[in-house]
Amino acid sequence: MTPALADANNGNWQTARRWARLLAGHYAVRLARQWPDGPSPDDHTDILLALHARRSAASVAAWAAAHPQRPLVLTLTGTDLYRDIASDADAQRSLALAHRLIVLQERGPLALPEALRAKCRVVFQSASARQALHKTTAHLRAVAVGHLRPEKSPATLWAAAQLLTPNEGIFIDHMGAALSPDLGVAAQQTALECPHYRWLGGLPHASVRARMQRAHVLVHPSAMEGGAHVVMEAVLSGTPVLASRVDGNVGMLGSDYEGYFPVGDATALADGLRQLRRGLGHSTGQLATLQAQCEARAALFAPEAERQSLLTLLAELR
Repeated sequence: MTPALADANNGNWQTARRWARLLAGHYAVRLARQWPDGPSPDDHTDILLALHARRSAASVAAWAAAHPQRPLVLTLTGTDLYRDIASDADAQRSLALAHRLIVLQERGPLALPEALRAKCRVVFQSASARQALHKTTAHLRAVAVGHLRPEKSPATLWAAAQLLTPNEGIFIDHMGAALSPDLGVAAQQTALECPHYRWLGGLPHASVRARMQRAHVLVHPSAMEGGAHVVMEAVLSGTPVLASRVDGNVGMLGSDYEGYFPVGDATALADGLRQLRRGLGHSTGQLATLQAQCEARAALFAPEAERQSLLTLLAELR
């Protein structure tokens, strides 16, 4: 059960659709925005797998009341882990009712109260691997992917673009729909003032991945992150990442990864892009270092690894 279906085209929907596909050969799976999704809660569903502690709280409570002995698995998002569970009573109730908790990166359990960590499992997300496409050495091509909302900190990217000059050979393509008009205006204004920055709006997933494959680096400046799908997709596209040092990114890329910058630090982001630009075409530069580190993490994000993690968790509840 996911509060976001295909019309949202966000991370929750991508996760729900992928899990339905991965589990289809082992379970009869249906996707629903809420539970119950029919006239009566007395159905034949054996397990509820819900995404989002706060937004799915009503469905979680309804399931627990109707079927207290049937397994309830709750997947926690970034806003759950790093905002809501500290103060939101509905989110806290969801955590207490769940038989198992899923987090999407290896630092996720640390955000939970210690008493709840025993029922928490890490399930890394997955995607198909893509071969890196030709990358020019004439300039650095960076991409940023994510709907424009405060949690993704697009303002950090815009400020970094303002610090760069068009003649530095660093070009940024920013993909994602504006979830509020003011953020769309800010993106348009940055594009007017910075010819090396383009806001492309929301694009089909295939187009996003193709641009990612051609880019030298994915920039991911989130202020809050649960385990970004685009980070994993970049790694599997042969594209390293410059990411904010938040637990959601560190839990995906590893504590020893060298491509982090402080949250909200546009100067550090701009300097990081400059360093990567200087290393273009060199086998020992920073870009090559990040590439090798990402390649070492790629096996964590294989579809079969994700399937096995889910099946192992669900088998615990039989």
